[in-house]
Amino acid sequence: MVNEKTIVDKYDKSNMQDLPRVLFPGRIEVIVNERDAIWAVKFLMKQTLLGFDTETRPSFSKGKMYKVALLQVCCLAPAPKSSAKEEGGICFLFRLNRIDLPDCLIKLLEDTTITKVGLSLRDDLRALEQRKSFKSGTFIDLQDTAKQMGIADGSLQKLYANIFGQRISKGQQLSNWEADDLSEAQKLYAATDAWACVMLYKEMTRMQKEGYQLEIRKENPAKAPSDPPL
Repeated sequence: MVNEKTIVDKYDKSNMQDLPRVLFPGRIEVIVNERDAIWAVKFLMKQTLLGFDTETRPSFSKGKMYKVALLQVCCLAPAPKSSAKEEGGICFLFRLNRIDLPDCLIKLLEDTTITKVGLSLRDDLRALEQRKSFKSGTFIDLQDTAKQMGIADGSLQKLYANIFGQRISKGQQLSNWEADDLSEAQKLYAATDAWACVMLYKEMTRMQKEGYQLEIRKENPAKAPSDPPL
């Protein structure tokens, strides 16, 4: 019996309005010093698959640019130092505007044994290299996986809606990622993006390995006059 699942080549953003919102369900650890960064990386180096993303403070002044402020790394393994098994894994938020890129993070970025999954990775890695030079290890860009499946869209929001039928909010994207303290909304936003990369990679590769026949259904390109904020 052939496995089947219907996806679209280009997802119409207006269809997201009625989708249920999805949020990272696990534990979030904010890392603001090198000691905790070493502890976090030691845990992450024991994993085989990591979700990866970055955030940068937006600039609203011409010619003013900021360095990448946050590195999010997520895995689905149970969180360390937990008295009970926690669902959803753990996401570490490394505040690079506080700790820069310590040697432990360079080691993780250069590692070739762990698969690190993200979206538009060339931009993320270039931004990180503006802080410190390193040689990128094993990374997989979900945009490449999507193209292999016949999906033209390259945004995380559209890919997640297409594959899972759920909505990722981008409401915190232009918030201040160099704030003294990240808000709970910022933490959840950042963690959700990194976690979603892992979830997408696992599902997309599963469909490929299990021989799913994907019906690429053409969506109506017509859009509403203006898309409401998601």
